[in-house]
Amino acid sequence: MKKLINPLLITISLITIASGIAQIIAPAFVLSKISLTNSTLDGQLFATIGMFMAIFGTLLLHALYSPFPNRAAVLWCAVQKFGACVAVIYGVHRELFNFLALAVAIFDFFSGILIAYHYLSSKRA
Repeated sequence: MKKLINPLLITISLITIASGIAQIIAPAFVLSKISLTNSTLDGQLFATIGMFMAIFGTLLLHALYSPFPNRAAVLWCAVQKFGACVAVIYGVHRELFNFLALAVAIFDFFSGILIAYHYLSSKRA
């Protein structure tokens, strides 16, 4: 598992960065796929969330490639993934997102597990 974890985390980072940038550039398009509402305000807020996704994806990628261990960054990236999972599920529950959005929640949940595993299995500096 340890040999597989870094490539998986790099892939998660890149997907998070790419999807965050997509939300920044084309929030209305992304919302049209997963949301039941789509106003100008929704698009602005979704683009803002996309910015934070891109930042956290980049933070995780930086932590993975850094010659210096950064366990705190890894921990907070796991927290972000779990928080995103809960937020999306809550949005589906409130009928703001459609059931396709649950795929995003599942991706974030399993990403959070892998990132947390990496955090817990890494040695303290």
